Order: sequence, then structure tokens, then C-alpha cells
Amino acid sequence: MQRFTLRAAALGVALVIGIAGTAIADVKDYEFRLLTQEVKKGEATIGVKLVHKPSGRAIPDAVIFAKRMDMAPDGMAMMDTPLEPIPPTKPGIYQFKTELTMEGNWQLSLGAKVQGESGTVENKLILKAIK
Repeated sequence: MQRFTLRAAALGVALVIGIAGTAIADVKDYEFRLLTQEVKKGEATIGVKLVHKPSGRAIPDAVIFAKRMDMAPDGMAMMDTPLEPIPPTKPGIYQFKTELTMEGNWQLSLGAKVQGESGTVENKLILKAIK
């Protein structure tokens, strides 16, 4: 009986250590990163990578439900342009087709759900449209 109790106790300790050792991610552990900081004015493809910051790995299959492109960094938030999602070419890379109508700083605002995580990943990324 004592041998059974010791085994049960050891198993319980192992389970507690296993559970405690498993880090639970937070949406703050994820961020979108621009693939390029500058694009040419006019028709453009904007690429971003969704990254798990602690590991640096790209996160595929996120559901992007909020997206907006505007000139808020230059004080013209009302100057916006549509974004059309493009099918991904690599896991964790998300691309959008857009029309940048003028040179200057554009803000890409994204909201996404990462599978298996609660909460929303939200980022505002600044890129520059050049001649």
C-alpha cells in the first residue's frame, strides 16, 4: 500500500510540474511585422508576418477580421483605402493588395484571432509610400 501511495504522490507532483511548466501564451506575445517599410505609391502589395515574440516563429492560420489602411500618421485619418486579402504564399505571411493614392506615411491597422488563444492581436504598423 505504501508503494502505491508513493507512486500516486510522485505522479501528482509530475502532473503539477508539467502543468506549471507549460507556459500559457498571451495575445501580447504575438505581433504583426511589416515585411518592408517602404512601398511605391500606386497599386501595392503589403506583406506582414504574424510572429510569436518569445520564440520568433511565424504563426499561420490566424483569422484576420479587422483591417484598415489610412494616412493617420500624417494627420489624415479620413484618407483611407481598401485592403484586399491575397492568399498566403508562406505560413505566417499575410498579404494585402491596396492602392496608395499619395506619397507619405500610411498606417496599417490589423486585428486577428490566433487559434488556441483568447483575446485579439491588434497592431498598428506604419509604412511609407514613396515615388
